[in-house]
Amino acid sequence: MSKLGIIQSRGLGDILIALPIAKYYVDNFQDEVYWPICEEFWPSLKDNAPWVHWIPLPADGMGDFFYTEPMKRLKNFNVDEIICLYQSLNVVPELAQVPWFQFQKFDEFKYTKAGVPFIKKWTLDECITLDLPRSNALRDKLVSQADYYVTHVTGSTFSVNPDLSGMPPEWQRIDINQTTQTNNIWDWFTILQGAKAVVLIDSVFSNMIDLMPNHFVDVDKYFIPRSHIHLTPVLGSNWTILDAPPGSGAAQVIFTSNPPPPPPLKLWQPLTPNKSLVPTNMNTRDIIPRQPGMLIPPKLG
Repeated sequence: MSKLGIIQSRGLGDILIALPIAKYYVDNFQDEVYWPICEEFWPSLKDNAPWVHWIPLPADGMGDFFYTEPMKRLKNFNVDEIICLYQSLNVVPELAQVPWFQFQKFDEFKYTKAGVPFIKKWTLDECITLDLPRSNALRDKLVSQADYYVTHVTGSTFSVNPDLSGMPPEWQRIDINQTTQTNNIWDWFTILQGAKAVVLIDSVFSNMIDLMPNHFVDVDKYFIPRSHIHLTPVLGSNWTILDAPPGSGAAQVIFTSNPPPPPPLKLWQPLTPNKSLVPTNMNTRDIIPRQPGMLIPPKLG
C-alpha cells in the first residue's frame, strides 16, 4: 500500500470537488491518502470523510498554507507521490504550463491532472459519511413550517443581495449566513434536501448539491455566478442560472458574438438603356455597356 499526498488546502468547495479523485485512488490503487487542509475546514471533514488522513494547517498571512507548508507536512509523512491540484499558484508557475490549462475549467483541470475520469466528480455521495441525526437536529431547530427555501448569498470572497421577490411570501426563508448554529457544512444536509427551493451563490453549498444530484432531485435550484468561466465549476444538475451580480468576475464580458456581416456593397448595377434618353442619331446597339468594376459609365460619343 502506497501513500498519496494531495495538495489542495482550500477552499472547502474545491476540496469537495476533488474528494472523488482521492476516492478513485483508494478504490483502484489501494492508496492511503494524506491531505493537508486549512484548519477551519477540519470540522466538516474529519468525521464525514474519515478514510482520508486530514492534516489541519493554520492559515498564515504569508500564504504558505497553499503549497509550501503542505509540501513540508507531506514529506514528513513520507508519502510516495504528491499531486498538486491547484491549477495556478504564483509560487509554482509551472502548474499552468500544461496544454489543458488554457481551455479547461478549474475542476476539469484537477481531474485531468490526476488522470481520473471527469464523470467521477459527481460521486461525492460515495465519499461522505452523513450524520443524519445531527443534521435532522439542526432542521428541527430552524425549520418552522413545511414550505421553506434556503439562501446562501455570502461566500468566502463575495456577497450579493439577490432579488427574492419571486419567492412565495408565505414560505419561510432560512439563510445559512445568518446562523452560527454549526461549523460543519454537513449539518445543513437535511435542511437543503427538504427545501422547496435553494438560492445559492457559487460556493461550497452549491457544490455540495451539484455533486450529489440524486439527493436533491426535487429541489428547485438557483445558482448565482460570481467568477469568470475559468473559475466557475461545470454544473451537472438542473440549475436556473441567475444574472451575474454587478462587479463580480462573472459580470465581466469575456466573449462576444460577432454581429451578422453587412450585405455586400454593389459597386455597379447593370445599365438598362432608356431609348428616350438616347440621341436620335445614335443606335442603341452602339451604347457601350458598363463593364464589371467600372464605377462611372463611359461617356457616350
